[in-house]
Amino acid sequence: MGTAIKTRIVKIGNSQGLRIPKTLLEQSGINSEVEIEVQGNHLIIRPVEQVRKGWEKAFIEMAEKGDDILLDDINTTEWDENEWQW
Repeated sequence: MGTAIKTRIVKIGNSQGLRIPKTLLEQSGINSEVEIEVQGNHLIIRPVEQVRKGWEKAFIEMAEKGDDILLDDINTTEWDENEWQW
């Protein structure tokens, strides 16, 4: 089990808030946006995952290795060549 610190719920405008001590934030690695989930009588707070984190770097590496071509060749038919108006 990790560190447990007792704190109070405080009024913030029309809402209520929770002051999270700096030590807990440092230990958890949470530093910006969070997601809060209710599980039974518990609040689960976790950092928001960046869904596409690292994609830009991966695309750059793929381009450098020449691995950024389409997987499927464009298959054209005679109809595409003769009938379709581009």
